[in-house]
Amino acid sequence: MSDVFAQPSAPVLQIADGVATITLNRPAQRNKLENGDLQRLLEHFDAVERDASVRVLVLTANTAGQPKPVFCAGFDIGGFDENGHGSTFFERIPDRLASLRPVTICALNGSVYGGATDIVLACDLRIGLDVVEWRMPATALGLHYYPSGLQRYVSRFGVLAAKRAFLTARPFNTAQLQALGLFEAVSYAAGWHDTLSALVRDVLALAPLAVQETKRSLNEIASGDYNEQRLREREHETCASADFAEGRAAFAERRKPVFSGR
Repeated sequence: MSDVFAQPSAPVLQIADGVATITLNRPAQRNKLENGDLQRLLEHFDAVERDASVRVLVLTANTAGQPKPVFCAGFDIGGFDENGHGSTFFERIPDRLASLRPVTICALNGSVYGGATDIVLACDLRIGLDVVEWRMPATALGLHYYPSGLQRYVSRFGVLAAKRAFLTARPFNTAQLQALGLFEAVSYAAGWHDTLSALVRDVLALAPLAVQETKRSLNEIASGDYNEQRLREREHETCASADFAEGRAAFAERRKPVFSGR
């Protein structure tokens, strides 16, 4: 682990070679999120969105020194009473994450609880450690969850598994999550870096413009905002793009394409 993670801190943003990595960095507190951490996440999301060089965002956690790895223990509910915060403020985090331009990957390298589960669901893709536990205790705390979080649960889990999550508060293990199709891959700790690197590499190999516009369209369709004309315009834009010309040429010449994002 880099020296930047030697001391606990708000989430840390690093950018290199088209990949932004945000790391939750309070391992001794099981990476529980405080209101200041949420604000820092919003700032990092804005920075990633502004940086046109970033094509992939990886969200992960520092789990060093933990007896069992915990990606995030959720939101510090003591912060609900702080002025201007609470569930409505927390909701901004997964909503903003879901809307980002780059492809977002959650590298879920530990168990996850409460509102942090919705942050995981807000990512486009996920890989999971083989020992993950996932639990949503909202109703056990007396809370009706916020609307967009419920929508994401039903969309990603399906209504039956979403009901199990909220109406029993029982945990899910990695095998159960994988059966729901949540993970692109599940890895043992020894192969974690290679599993994540392979997924990032595959995404970076795709045509940037096509990925960006397709992600926007998929998100709109998933939210019920289906506009065929708008989708046709994106289709026509990519058909006329330099990337599509390069993709066809590379296919014909049996070589890897070199995309420009135009």
